[in-house]
Amino acid sequence: MAGRGGPKKGVGGVAERPVGIDELLERVRAGYERVEPREAYEAARAGDALLVDIRYAALRERDGLIPGALVVERNELEWRLDPQGSHRAPEATSHDLRVVVICNEGYASSLAVESLRRLGLRRATDLVGGFQAWRAAGLPVASE
Repeated sequence: MAGRGGPKKGVGGVAERPVGIDELLERVRAGYERVEPREAYEAARAGDALLVDIRYAALRERDGLIPGALVVERNELEWRLDPQGSHRAPEATSHDLRVVVICNEGYASSLAVESLRRLGLRRATDLVGGFQAWRAAGLPVASE
């Protein structure tokens, strides 16, 4: 009997080996197509995607905001984007909603997408390079 913190048992009762963050990101990202900044910008402008900024307040204050992006702190993301949730944002209208999650550099957003996809948001994706890539591409940024 494995207690708390004991190794997780995989297929055939064999303990699964620990996975490092780089491998975890690779596995997660293999399950969906990530988007580049220009593609995300065009999709949002056309009304085909909801941009969701999960950066924490200090980064938003330092670097600015993406105009039109929904700001949702990472620890509230699932509650705010679950179309069935009682605390959902008004924008969380359907499981078919195309959501582009944006963090600072495109790492935390990949893990957030995995969580949203488990909630049934099958079109959730994230921005390659995060906010920093958006800004480097010369796309619109506003002061907070």
